[in-house]
Amino acid sequence: MPAEPRPTATPAQALEAMDLFIATAHLGQQEMAQRLGLNVTDLLCFACVLKAGENLLTAGDLAEHAHVTTGAVTGILNRLERGGYVTRVPDPHDRRRVRVAALPDAVTKVVALYQPYYDRLDTVFAGYSADEIAVLHDWFSRSTNLALAYIEELRAKDAEGE
Repeated sequence: MPAEPRPTATPAQALEAMDLFIATAHLGQQEMAQRLGLNVTDLLCFACVLKAGENLLTAGDLAEHAHVTTGAVTGILNRLERGGYVTRVPDPHDRRRVRVAALPDAVTKVVALYQPYYDRLDTVFAGYSADEIAVLHDWFSRSTNLALAYIEELRAKDAEGE
């Protein structure tokens, strides 16, 4: 499908639209988490486990990916395990460590909840050209890296007592 004509927008208008999307997406994450019987942080951690796929994460890996402390990860994993979302499996290379695997029924449940939303997003993407989607991908990737760097900067300031 050819790209639709786009209205012009300033960077300020784009940032305003982005802020609204982020706020709306945050509300959506809260709704999704609630429907799954999780809190948003636990859902984020489960998403990290899913993204890792066959490369199972350790608790330390998960803490790093989710930007939470290793102490917090213990509670998160306990809740996810009790809820039937993950299981801990022995690390084949280090008996002292465990890795975290998503349980198939949980994956099915989460995909069933998210897929209708992703299908709708695919419909939105269908109105864009391949070049426009490439620009969106580039912008999201670069903005994510910028956001992560800024988060680390803020945390470093906190650690320094600023």
